[in-house]
Amino acid sequence: MMHRFTHIFVPLDPDLRAELRLRLLRVLIATNLLLGFLYLSWRYTATINWAAWPIAIGLVIAETYSYIDAWLFGLTLWRLKQRGEPPPPLPNATVDVFITCYNEPVDLVRETAIAARDIRYPHRTYILDDGNSPAMRAMAEEIGVGYIVRSEEWKGKQRHAKAGNLNNALCQTNGEFVLVLDADQIPFPHILDRTLGYFADERVALIQTPQWFYNVPPDDPLGSQAPLFYGPIMQGKDGWNAAFFCGSNAVLRREALMQIGIANYVRDLELRVQRALRAADTMLSSAIRQAQPVANGAIQRAIDDLQTAVRTSRRMLREGRPIQEVTWHFQQRAAAAARPLVAEDLARLQRELTTIPGLDEEDDLTTSLSRSLDDETILHALTIRERSPLAAIATVRELLLAVDVDRADEAQPIMPLATISVTEDMATAMRLHAAGWKSVYHDEILARGLAPEDLRSALQQRLRWAQGTIQVMLRENPLTMAGLGWGQRLMYFATMWSYLSGFFSVIYLAAPIFYLIFGMLPVRTQAEEFFWRLVPYLITNELVFAIAGWKRPTWRGRQYSLALFPLWIRAVISAIGNVYAGKPLGFVVTPKVRQEGLHLWGQLRLVRIQVITMALLTMAAIWGLTRLALGLHTDGLPTLVNIFWIGYDVVMLSVVLDAALYQPEEQEQPVGSSLIPPYPPASGGDWKGHRHPSGG
Repeated sequence: MMHRFTHIFVPLDPDLRAELRLRLLRVLIATNLLLGFLYLSWRYTATINWAAWPIAIGLVIAETYSYIDAWLFGLTLWRLKQRGEPPPPLPNATVDVFITCYNEPVDLVRETAIAARDIRYPHRTYILDDGNSPAMRAMAEEIGVGYIVRSEEWKGKQRHAKAGNLNNALCQTNGEFVLVLDADQIPFPHILDRTLGYFADERVALIQTPQWFYNVPPDDPLGSQAPLFYGPIMQGKDGWNAAFFCGSNAVLRREALMQIGIANYVRDLELRVQRALRAADTMLSSAIRQAQPVANGAIQRAIDDLQTAVRTSRRMLREGRPIQEVTWHFQQRAAAAARPLVAEDLARLQRELTTIPGLDEEDDLTTSLSRSLDDETILHALTIRERSPLAAIATVRELLLAVDVDRADEAQPIMPLATISVTEDMATAMRLHAAGWKSVYHDEILARGLAPEDLRSALQQRLRWAQGTIQVMLRENPLTMAGLGWGQRLMYFATMWSYLSGFFSVIYLAAPIFYLIFGMLPVRTQAEEFFWRLVPYLITNELVFAIAGWKRPTWRGRQYSLALFPLWIRAVISAIGNVYAGKPLGFVVTPKVRQEGLHLWGQLRLVRIQVITMALLTMAAIWGLTRLALGLHTDGLPTLVNIFWIGYDVVMLSVVLDAALYQPEEQEQPVGSSLIPPYPPASGGDWKGHRHPSGG
């Protein structure tokens, strides 16, 4: 009877259940945002304790950050899309399978390469070996797959890590579509059968599938799995046409990649020419001032001609004229302006040489210059001579000549995958969406991979993800990027925004310590009123997470979202230093095998800030309880609330202790396993643990 009664409210049809779930989510999201607005309005207008203004203002700002995050999370889920069965695969499509690697164990890559070679749909498999290992080459020949290393053009040039490896391979292959796999991501035989059908829509450029790790135990101590991200969050982004490339287990359309590579090449050249023309304008103005004492008609005409050429070139750029035409026009005008001045400047130099003691008036110019290079007195006299306007004109011309259409500073002029960040995947997807291409998230596990098995490797991986995401935000902010829809802008910004949480986590962690030890209460209100306004907001927020992650364990990921606050702060600061001051990030590829050599104290040292924070929180709780027990503190309810708050924080932070104590068991899994669960079975992950291996 109960079973029948349940079906009245929970339909058997999966499509109806999905529709019911989405409607319930939208009701909860709208309720949560309304309650949050009412709560924050009250906090700003009636509760800030100005007697403890530093922590009071900090706390309300942190709460505002969390409310904005709730908006971004809610908007993501608002268009949650469940695609169901994929369309049948395209007939006769040509596919290249790329396996990126860099100094991974040969046996590990062999397993992935054999599984890739045995994918059912006709294709060609290539190992992209950035380590150029003879053993890897021999293995590729042995199992019958292609082997690609960097071409000679890359010697002495920027390598751009994994993006450079893929860009190099794209220029040496020609398949219509490209399946990208990390070295440890073993594909199932039907991966292309389940994804290629989406490309029947000629505007689809990217199909992303989940990443799932078979070496993660059920309690997921390192927080490697991301079931909430590789589920409702990516499904929500998919609803906004903003599901992005996650570095592996994705199929991309070559035409789309080449198009954005060419578009970025043209845009980069335009920016270089614009900067060169601005610099030229400044230098010509300076040349006019320098030439005034000795100016004659020829000099003035030459500078005027060049200034006119600069203005004309800038107008041509605004009109969208080809870069080659703009630079050729300017260089021709510069050469024409310089010719009449050459003889005059040489004559002037000859006259100046005759005034320098030690030079023979009978010598010709060549002899005089040769002698001057051997005489320090003469050389000094030449170096302090008044700078010739011709030199300034030549320098201006060199500025435009430096705008090399062949991009001699790069190994190849066209870079299909973005090279502005160590997380090339997100930046590339954002450019694809800005160019009008579509993406698809197919929520089915079609490959199985290896997650880091030690704390140090896991922290290195998360640091790189966070740094790369912030790099993209600083260099190509989605909020201002032309071509993106407003929903796409917010979906990309939501991912970037989440990494700023480290700064606000410090405030949340410090607030109860300041109250229990120093008596600094940030909220000035009656406890009952505070509870009635805050608790409903928190409950609906938890319900949103519960319904969004239905049957998907999310607790471990939520722990790491708080527990890694020092890492998020470090990532933001180092990314800012890299973008604006050129400081290197120290890119490290995530090891695919457990790294030995750190004992327990060494592991704890990696998370020492979290351990110290837990100690301070515990001491504050003991201090507060002691004062309450001795009658030294009469505000019992606020004290108990802050102790409860501390208990929650300590539980969240304690995940780093689990990670430091984790010792993985030896396990093996046969290649080509057919056990594909409907969603990642191990616990952990959510929107903060959303990123993915970017290294080869």
